Amino acid sequence: MFKKLYQIAQKKERKIVGLMSGTSLDGLDIALCQFSGSGLQTEVELLAFETIPYAEPICSEIKKVFAKKLADLAQITLLHNYLGKYFGDLVLQFLAKHQYSAQEIDLIASHGQTIFHAPKHFHQNPLFGNATLQIADADQIAYHTGIITISDFRQKHIAAGGQGAPLAIYGDFLLFKKEGENRILLNIGGISNFTFIPASCNPQEVWATDTGTGNTLLDFFTQKFFQKPYDENGKIAQSGTCNDFLLQKLLENSFFQLPFPKSTGQETFNFTWVESILQEYHLQISPQDLLCTLTHFTAKGILKGLQNIQEKNLKIYVSGGGAKNQFLLNLLQKHHAVLPLENLGVSAEAKEAILFALLANETITGSKIAIGQNPCVCMGKISLPY
Repeated sequence: MFKKLYQIAQKKERKIVGLMSGTSLDGLDIALCQFSGSGLQTEVELLAFETIPYAEPICSEIKKVFAKKLADLAQITLLHNYLGKYFGDLVLQFLAKHQYSAQEIDLIASHGQTIFHAPKHFHQNPLFGNATLQIADADQIAYHTGIITISDFRQKHIAAGGQGAPLAIYGDFLLFKKEGENRILLNIGGISNFTFIPASCNPQEVWATDTGTGNTLLDFFTQKFFQKPYDENGKIAQSGTCNDFLLQKLLENSFFQLPFPKSTGQETFNFTWVESILQEYHLQISPQDLLCTLTHFTAKGILKGLQNIQEKNLKIYVSGGGAKNQFLLNLLQKHHAVLPLENLGVSAEAKEAILFALLANETITGSKIAIGQNPCVCMGKISLPY
């Protein structure tokens, strides 16, 4: 099997399946990519992509332990193995649908499912450093698909002094840098984050950060009040009025006082936190006004991050579920021009899955990427099929 790893590393082209399950819990993103080269010579072609929605029982099981300080250890243990096999089954279904055999695939890259993200600024326990936890056992994926699987990318980043997020900085730089253009790669998923790439393409000047919540709060309250999975195009939010008092209280969260770059998650920005503010100040606002205010809140977090960039003439390319929220984009457009990621020839929906496939490509070729203040490490753990 180690001989096979060596052979894969020596190939001119590698087919890698990237898997991404984000904090929005809407499904598993599966991207089949063909890579040539590595590092600064990386080239990628997206061969097939699909988001397979989770059945409701799966979401319910994940939510029992997701972003909770106190969770059932038995549930985490059982879910870790179950999700691994489940992801493996979805990969085989995906490959069959797109007429590929498992034998044609060199690697699977699995991000896993984050259930808790705890940078030091969040837990503030002097005994411990940054930490994060993703589940969906890669040995299960590898065994049931017969494909070598690389996973757990965030742990090496933390071991080397990082926060484990956002990891998009590596792929964003390798795939989207362009001399002469200051670029922002903005991703609005459950959490919003961006990568700044200067026109000089100097890797030491590149940086990435989370900016706060993305779609998490919007989706939760849309589901609660309107029984819809999300606010399509932000139409419900646009019908409401922003509550300036609530917006100000939301922006008083200590996350916004931290220096950039930084990372966060639903452990900080969650519905319980919002409802505690509503109760503390006895705020009675309509569901439409709440969604409008929360959409402004997402936009404000992003704009606060962008204020830390001194360069002018920024080109901002957006991806993630928030790229479909026209009301949110309109709020950003008042300050910056925002362009679809498709302008760069990459599917906005597939981007994150592609980026983790890229990290697996770097792992197998032994690349260590030095970008900005991020750890210069090779990330990912290798699980063999047998």
